[in-house]
Amino acid sequence: MAHASYSPSRIRGLSVRDIRFPTSLELDGSDAIHPDPDYSCAYVILYTDTTFKGHGIAFTIGRGNELVVAAVKSLSHVVVGKPLRKIFDDFAGIWRALTSESQMRWVGPEKGVIHLAVAAITNALWDLWARIEHKPLWKLLADMEPERLVSTIDFRYIGDVLKKEEAIQMLKDMQPGKEVREERMLSRGYPAYTTAAGWLGYSEEKIEQLLKGFMSQGWRHFKIKVGQDLEDDKRRCKIVRKIIGDERTLMVDANQKWDVDQAIEWMKELAPYKPLWIEEPTSPDDVLGHTTIAKALRPLGIGVATGEMCHNRVIFKQLLQAGAIDYCQIDACRMGGVNEVLSVYLMAKKFNVPVCPHAGGVGLCEMVQHLQMWDYVSVSGTTKDRMIEYVGILSEHFKNPRRINRCHYIAPKVPGYSVEMWEKSLLDYEYPYGPKWKKLFLDGKYRDPQTSPPPWVERRLSGDINMR
Repeated sequence: MAHASYSPSRIRGLSVRDIRFPTSLELDGSDAIHPDPDYSCAYVILYTDTTFKGHGIAFTIGRGNELVVAAVKSLSHVVVGKPLRKIFDDFAGIWRALTSESQMRWVGPEKGVIHLAVAAITNALWDLWARIEHKPLWKLLADMEPERLVSTIDFRYIGDVLKKEEAIQMLKDMQPGKEVREERMLSRGYPAYTTAAGWLGYSEEKIEQLLKGFMSQGWRHFKIKVGQDLEDDKRRCKIVRKIIGDERTLMVDANQKWDVDQAIEWMKELAPYKPLWIEEPTSPDDVLGHTTIAKALRPLGIGVATGEMCHNRVIFKQLLQAGAIDYCQIDACRMGGVNEVLSVYLMAKKFNVPVCPHAGGVGLCEMVQHLQMWDYVSVSGTTKDRMIEYVGILSEHFKNPRRINRCHYIAPKVPGYSVEMWEKSLLDYEYPYGPKWKKLFLDGKYRDPQTSPPPWVERRLSGDINMR
């Protein structure tokens, strides 16, 4: 792909902000491990020497978001000042420079806080590239020549399973029919399932109300959280199955709550409710544990799904090698951004494991739609056994939020990665000084063991400062 048409020539600056939403107040997102999440993100903007900007995020659930912000600042020197030609002509090299920064990698080599920071920066670079090319990200990826796309991936540590030449051939084999598949994404879209009625902290009445509302809209695939109390899980599964009927699909998600043997025994108890999969049954790092669980549950018709907490492509490589998962659940910013996610899609293709992305959170629905649509157009060519997770909250904060029609994600048409947020939302929810947070603290509606009350609240209450 030629770069002569680029109007900007280099990255001249980077900003990053700590954006948080108080979702814990309504128990949105609550599960067996995370009872009080505040959906949050480190929000990155890359500035060029023109008006073009790139927007990227890494999702967190509250405390610790400031660590990702700090890590982004520490890694910013890798891209700031760099010519865009050098970045996009050696994107795999830039990605490796971010993940293997000689000093930063000591505190997180391709995992944890550092990797989340890499994702935020990398996602912003892809958003910028798509904007420059005047294409939504899925279309930018789909239009790339196979050799060009594969050149953006770092194959270190996965070459024993997937070689560059294999990846290129996979993409070449899928060239026929691409235009038809693209049109399908634009007209009909990609099938979705919803978790919005299944948070663990919701009352029975709220679950019933939400489920009936979704069913009236035509939804057929539902996921609920489990793992805290077996008898309560059985009660809730019974309620959900009674409402949705046997003809609709139920999935359950334990969010890494159980030991291996416990996961097997627990799911045997839930098997009568016919869940399609158990998601994150145990530690995300326990590859062999997932294999044991998968072998035990397959005779019951229950698959194993995992991936939203997998740090990198190496864990996915081993999960696929070991036959440990029936559904591969990539996350758009748990790994190191688009470059690394592409490699997992290609490995999943080789092992014939369907990808069903983790979404929800802040901006995850907006991002994963692009990745899954690229997979359909350029890699798998099918939606069989594949769905995108959908959670309806927080979409109002994005300039170009995901569009759902008849329980399908409709392909974005606006250039970029769909994560640019309204400036008012950024101002209102920047933590802890945004007006929305100030009001919550001052009204006593929110307390945080780290910053509750922040010093500025104490001074305000004592009359030491005047704050509008």
